[in-house]
This record gives sequence, C-alpha cells and structure tokens, in this order.
Amino acid sequence: MQAPQSTVDPAEIAKFEAMAAEWWDPNGKFKPLHMLNPCRLDYITKQIAAEFNRDLTSRNPFEGLRLLDIGCGGGLLSEPMARLGATVVGADAAEGNLPVARIHAEQSGLEIDYRHTTAEALAEAGEQFDVVLNMEVVEHVADPLSYLTATQLLLKPGGLQICSTINRNPKSFAMAIIGAEVIMRWLPRGTHEWSKFITPDELFELLRKAGLKPVDRKGFVFNPITWTWSISERDLSVNYVTASVKPG
Repeated sequence: MQAPQSTVDPAEIAKFEAMAAEWWDPNGKFKPLHMLNPCRLDYITKQIAAEFNRDLTSRNPFEGLRLLDIGCGGGLLSEPMARLGATVVGADAAEGNLPVARIHAEQSGLEIDYRHTTAEALAEAGEQFDVVLNMEVVEHVADPLSYLTATQLLLKPGGLQICSTINRNPKSFAMAIIGAEVIMRWLPRGTHEWSKFITPDELFELLRKAGLKPVDRKGFVFNPITWTWSISERDLSVNYVTASVKPG
C-alpha cells in the first residue's frame, strides 16, 4: 500500500510551535497533559506489556521493542518509554518542539531519536515499529483516515497502536473547550476545534478502514474535586484512548 500524502495542517502546527518552550513546565500551557500523563502511561504500559508478554516489574521491560511517539511534542511520553527500555523515535511536524525535547532528553541521560517529520514521510521511507503511540494527534490533522493509514503502515505485523483523542458531544465542548481554554485557561483559546473531535465509534471505524483491528477502548476521566485523572471502563464522554493491532 502506498503511503498517503501529508495530512499535516499548518495552522495546527503553528499553535503548538508557539507553545514549544513550555513543554516541561507542569504549570504552563501543557499543564493538562502533565496532569493526564500518569493516567496515559498507566494505560500505555499495560497494553504494551499485555500485547508483547512483558513483565513491568523487570528492569527494562520494553527492551527490544522499537517504538514511535508520533506528535511527540517535548517528549512527555518518549522519555518514560525510553526509561522502560524501548528504542524510541519521537516525531513531530512542529520543528520548534524538537530542540526542547532533545535538550531535556540529554539532561535526563536518555537516547531518543527525535525527528522533524510526519507519519506519512516515515511510512514512505519504509520505517517499521512494534508500537506506535498516537496520542492527542488525530483531532489536529486534515484527513484522519489518511493519517491513520500512514500510522498503520508504520506498524510491523502484530504491532500495537495506542491512539487517544477527544469525543464530540456537548459535554466535550463544555469541558475541553469552554472549561480548559476559556475558564481554566489551561490552553490558549483555539487550541482545539470541536468539529474535529471524533466519537469512539467513528474512531473504531476509521481504524478498521485504515487496516487495523481495534481491541480496546477506555475513558480518561477528570475529577474536579480530587483534581486527578483516572481510567474508566464506561465513561468515554470526553477524553478517551484506544488500542488496536495490525493483523499478523
């Protein structure tokens, strides 16, 4: 299958380039991701361990696995994956993110291959990975199906993709846009476009059309009282995450 043309949306890239220097500030513009990150990592590590029969209590449980963090930003997921032993490529279409990511990885004593590139370009080059992390990206691309087709091409047969995004309904508009951007000011206004949000059923259908087999989906739920995130089996009303595999 031929890799599709780039689905990068220049306007979306510009939004994140403007915030690049704040990636590792837990109280900056990426505060929501810092708060969500432990929950994301819990889901990701358990899915990888289950798919590849790895013991998370061992020293380097993901050793031997080649992992792509597409839309890596400042490396909030790339770094813990490298610490767990994976060989990590972090890719981002926003070039301004990468110096921040490289400097932080160097300061942390981690070897991560950060690249200014796209999923489509990597697929065209014939790159292959055991795991693709595709977190909070699909709602920012110009053509979700073409983009997911590219990420499918990047997986080895039997490979695993973790894809998270935001549901599209009145609640997600209230929380992800009005709450996060207007009231809490966690993100600059206009970071998200509600019309680009994707329902879980729509995402599962897109993943199938792209050649992947969806195997799991869970919700990420924010508790405003405890100020914490948790994984939910049933509540996928705002943030949610999926796991899918490439048939072997």
